[in-house]
Amino acid sequence: MNWSRIPSLAALRAFEAAARHQSFSKAASELNVTHAAIAHHVRSLEAEFSESLMVRQGRGIATTAVGSRFAEDLQIGFASIADGVENLRALGEQRPLNIAVTPIFAANWLMPRIGDFWAQHPEISLNINPGVDLVDLRKSGTDLAIRYGNGKWPALKSQLLTDGDFLVVAHPDLIGDRKVDCLPDVLDLPWIMERHMMERKALVEREGVDFEKVKLTLLNTNALVLSAVAAKLGVTVQPKSIVERDITSGDLVKICALNQENLGYYIVTLPDRRPKGLREFMKWLRTNK
Repeated sequence: MNWSRIPSLAALRAFEAAARHQSFSKAASELNVTHAAIAHHVRSLEAEFSESLMVRQGRGIATTAVGSRFAEDLQIGFASIADGVENLRALGEQRPLNIAVTPIFAANWLMPRIGDFWAQHPEISLNINPGVDLVDLRKSGTDLAIRYGNGKWPALKSQLLTDGDFLVVAHPDLIGDRKVDCLPDVLDLPWIMERHMMERKALVEREGVDFEKVKLTLLNTNALVLSAVAAKLGVTVQPKSIVERDITSGDLVKICALNQENLGYYIVTLPDRRPKGLREFMKWLRTNK
């Protein structure tokens, strides 16, 4: 299509509305512009095509024979555009929300709670996509991501979901009868941490722990870390939001808390995308944190 040969869309819309209403004033009201703007657009089209499209008729206006044929063609074209827009809008309303989360957040925070959302909103479908890579929301078609960090990601909106506190935890049987309320009380025990989450190691070291003097095992995923801790194999550091349910149930015991200011899990969205169901899902996340 050679767009250089097609007049401005504003002019075409103005003429189509004026021809349909047989009135500049009614066309101006429909398009929320002035009477003079409609008249100017019609005159510009007549000048471009060197054809008379509309003429005065009594106290009103009417389309010429050429103008009537042109108006009919425009109506067909605009109707086709409208159909395409509505089809795409309907497709967007029918598709599920695409949610990106880390595997550990999905397993330990989202999935234990998600049944409540399904019960409240059976009409909203979700595609929950666990992954360790930082997804590009726009290119991947992701509607919402849960990310850990300080909430500052360019061109994205973020809302804090959970705080950034970390807890040092272990299986109750590993702790046994010893009294523990600070890190020095468990330095003689084995430690288990995720290989790629060394900021947690740095957080513990900031509390004065020398990992050169601690038996430390590094595993490739946090899921493996939590499985090893559940198997009574060591002490670990986890975000509070990930392990607080296990602590409440007694499956893990809290040794101490390590505060991380301005860090936490954030709800991340695109500022210009609001698909059907997103507002309800975001509200549910905030009320279930």
